Amino acid sequence: MVMGYLGYDGKNQNFTRISNTTSIVNKKNLQLENNIYIGHYNFIEASNNITIGEGCQISNYVSILTHSSHISIRLYGRHYIDQKSHIGYIAGSVVIGKYTFIGPHTTIMPNTTIGKGSIISAYSMVKGTFPDFAIIAGNPAKQIGDTRDMDKEYLENNSELLQYYNEWAKSDD
Repeated sequence: MVMGYLGYDGKNQNFTRISNTTSIVNKKNLQLENNIYIGHYNFIEASNNITIGEGCQISNYVSILTHSSHISIRLYGRHYIDQKSHIGYIAGSVVIGKYTFIGPHTTIMPNTTIGKGSIISAYSMVKGTFPDFAIIAGNPAKQIGDTRDMDKEYLENNSELLQYYNEWAKSDD
């Protein structure tokens, strides 16, 4: 585990931790905020821009992709390699909102936005736009709940945490 991350833009994120077994492709297009944890054996392909918000936790064996040829390869077959552009080729950015947790063996596809405070269940295939505080699960992934419902009991029983929680949960960024 490597503590601290120096972004391509020269910004130092002192409390961001990234496993030395995580592979990052096109680091210059990866925007990381501080206090992020990225676990072991992940693949982060940032050709078309990835933004990961403050406090996110990405567990192990997660793929975050900004392009995919899984449709066009079937359409073109062995002629795929000869083409300059491809029908069915998907490219787009990924945005992961702050304090989101991504479970193991999850794949996040291009053109995906995940709101802050979300949880993505293990083995999910995530594509599309999801609101803040979504509990996301499945293949294909769908919203199955709201993390605020989960958090409510903890905050009621530990009122001293409410101030910390509201600092990020009530902000617009």
